[in-house]
Amino acid sequence: MISDHSDVTLSEEGGVRYLHFGTPWIQGAMRLSRPFDIELDYVRRMMAWLLFMSPPDEILQLGLGAGALTRFCHRRCAASRITVVERDEQVIDVARRWFALPQEDVRLRVMHADAAQVIRDQASLGRFGVIQVDLYDAQARGPVLDSLSFYRQCRRAMTAPGMLVVNLFGESHGFEKSLERIHQAFDGRVLAMAPVPAGNRVVLAFNGPPLSVTGRMLMNRAAVVSQRYGLSDARTDWLGALAVRGQDTVLI
Repeated sequence: MISDHSDVTLSEEGGVRYLHFGTPWIQGAMRLSRPFDIELDYVRRMMAWLLFMSPPDEILQLGLGAGALTRFCHRRCAASRITVVERDEQVIDVARRWFALPQEDVRLRVMHADAAQVIRDQASLGRFGVIQVDLYDAQARGPVLDSLSFYRQCRRAMTAPGMLVVNLFGESHGFEKSLERIHQAFDGRVLAMAPVPAGNRVVLAFNGPPLSVTGRMLMNRAAVVSQRYGLSDARTDWLGALAVRGQDTVLI
């Protein structure tokens, strides 16, 4: 199935609708019977900030894709206001028509804008408790915004405490360079999750007071996240991807 947007292709298989940007690469997905669940494993991992903090007053999402994070956060983080930035108006239209993107309301704003400009804006300074970054071109060769300056601007836009979540993908040397820039921007306060089978790696970066948690505390929190937010991956996947065990102490 192809949309009437020449740059956007939709496909369906096994009850799941997929978003493509004119290539075979999957840029987003939604299970038709459960549109408010998160279908892709790496996108579920982008919610791993819930292991370390409760939903904040404001969440910023850079990159819309098929809207999985937006749908989930709008439904499950009921006290949070969500701002989504997407530079491609076609993607916004397709997400609304084909991927159950919620209507804008007092808690949801979808901006047709450039993420780099929004993150630099004075209105963003010290505003967002969580920033989720998933910015890729049609070829998925690497993040569209990936400079040290960009990650520093993300940190300036965050509250304290606050967390940055970044989806990284590509060749190993590209990942290491991106990870180093995030380390520099956040003074080394970074946790990188193991790759999912498709190669995506989710990175968590922390702002605010130093944090010390035990593996047992994270295991207990994972059980809460699994039950409260319907994210069973918190117990079955996330801690393993972070290489955290019950006897560990995590210093961030």
